[in-house]
Amino acid sequence: MISTTTDLLASRYAREVSKEFSHIDEALREFIAEQAMFFVATAPSEGGRVNLSPKGYRDTFAVLDDRTVAYLDLFGSGVETIAHLRDNGRITIMFCSFTRNSRILRLFGTGRVVRPDDVEFDRLATYFADLHPGIRAAIVVDVERIADSCGFAVPYYELIDERPVLDAYHSKQPDEKYAQQIGRRNRHSIDGLPALDPDHPLPPR
Repeated sequence: MISTTTDLLASRYAREVSKEFSHIDEALREFIAEQAMFFVATAPSEGGRVNLSPKGYRDTFAVLDDRTVAYLDLFGSGVETIAHLRDNGRITIMFCSFTRNSRILRLFGTGRVVRPDDVEFDRLATYFADLHPGIRAAIVVDVERIADSCGFAVPYYELIDERPVLDAYHSKQPDEKYAQQIGRRNRHSIDGLPALDPDHPLPPR
């Protein structure tokens, strides 16, 4: 009897605080656009380390249609997401509200890497108002599952402003620095999976 009651309470709680969606509707688009950051999670197929990356600059994320999203991947010290997508394509993107209206939204899907010298990149670029300096690639995700949850335990935070440091850093970097990253630090993940190819292009200027 206790077990049955517990199961009923758990089921009721799940219905009240979580929901699965068939597509990214207008309300979800608005929620996504309101968030100043998002999180990207990937993992290798066998062993290795799960990677979770926070992403800033809200204008680097775009909803392409009701089942497809994309974001601009900027050069950094690590290249885990690209390596994992090349390995298996699995990716989860999470948005989290830190305001009084608590909500967590997860987009589960299959991702792929579009290089700046790919023909497709020019079309994708039209979805972004600003092409930030230091673009390494665009990540396109075919969304397979869309679900939210309550976020009742997530603390309140007040956004002061976006941090301009990465843009400022990339705008000052010479091509030689990017070439070094492509040829060394961005060639493989921390687990040794292949990431950027040797002929990966420098970021658009």
